[in-house]
Amino acid sequence: MHDDQTNNTALHRLRRTALGALTAITTALLCMSAQAQNAPVTGSQRATAQQVAQQGVPLAELAPNAPDTYVVKRGDTLWGISGIYLLRPWRWPELWGMNLQDIANPHLIFPGQTLYLDKQGGYARLRTRPNDNSEPATVRVSPRTRSDSLANSALPTLKPHLIEPFLVEPMVVDEQTLLRAPRIVATTEDRVLMSAGDRAYARSDVSNPLRAEPGEPRQYRVFRDAVPLKDPGTGEILGYEAQYLGKAELVHGESVAVTPDGKGGSTADHVPATVDITATREEIRAGDRLLPAPERTFISYTPHAPEGDVEARVVSIYGSAFANAAQNQVIAINMGEDDGIQSGHVLNLMTQGDRIKDTTADARDMIKLPSESNGMAMVFRTFDRISYALILDVRTTVRVGDRLITPR
Repeated sequence: MHDDQTNNTALHRLRRTALGALTAITTALLCMSAQAQNAPVTGSQRATAQQVAQQGVPLAELAPNAPDTYVVKRGDTLWGISGIYLLRPWRWPELWGMNLQDIANPHLIFPGQTLYLDKQGGYARLRTRPNDNSEPATVRVSPRTRSDSLANSALPTLKPHLIEPFLVEPMVVDEQTLLRAPRIVATTEDRVLMSAGDRAYARSDVSNPLRAEPGEPRQYRVFRDAVPLKDPGTGEILGYEAQYLGKAELVHGESVAVTPDGKGGSTADHVPATVDITATREEIRAGDRLLPAPERTFISYTPHAPEGDVEARVVSIYGSAFANAAQNQVIAINMGEDDGIQSGHVLNLMTQGDRIKDTTADARDMIKLPSESNGMAMVFRTFDRISYALILDVRTTVRVGDRLITPR
């Protein structure tokens, strides 16, 4: 009995130590995975799944090399498995509908589960058991000690590490917001450029000074140069993208120092706020601006197609001086919350269709090649008139001006 209590105490300490050692990224992943248990499933997605569950998916909708069995691996995503079985992975509710009775929540698929493809009568269903009469398949668990539960291993819809850095970096503001924001005015030791670990001083508008009081922001992000984002078609300015430089923490707020002048009077001097630079993407200098860091939120980015028709265009390639983008890069598009764009919307990338000279004709006249499907992108952050999307897959490079439409 004493040995059991000792073992239980040791195991409890081991678990507590392991949980305390988790990094911030691991914590984010686990939170997102755990949140998958309550991930939103829209009414239309549920209706599609229920309809498909009655008979399955037509065989014509299956991917050519859809396997008869598949064992879910750690690191798999719902999007990836949908791509294995369906020609159009953004229609993942149909994949869920194949096994609606076996898997009540599509976000709760676990590593080790075996999926079985059942084809009958021109339709296909995906099950977690070989046939209707057999017992559910056993989940394979490696013989090792683990400090997390199976609930924390639920299958994510998309690999979060691809978009984690961009959840706080892009900031679309109006032109005046950045101009009114507190600015860095000086550094210790008269340094021109600052990096993580350096101390700096910041000053704000007189009517809204930086304060280090309870309830006031203490964590800030550092930005520079609000670059206008223009609609590729009309040239209209949709917003201003501030260049993300790093993070800063407010140590002391602004104040006024009163110094006696020796003549019965005094001199009042403005004392700027003290901030510590905690992280940098690029070197920071005097004149750069501070904006309060938003509260950290964990969102389940469930890929799904927009319900209506979307006709958007690429505005810019985020964080790049190049005009072209490739897979896993982030693009800004000219539609946002005001246009009904939501996080998780999957859009079909289209080529522009180049104008070329017909060298085979005597007249050598100009012709325009047709616009072709070029890959997929998923929206993960939205502003009023601008959204940011991750390029999921692409055949040729994506350029400013390329179209994005509702996938079919």
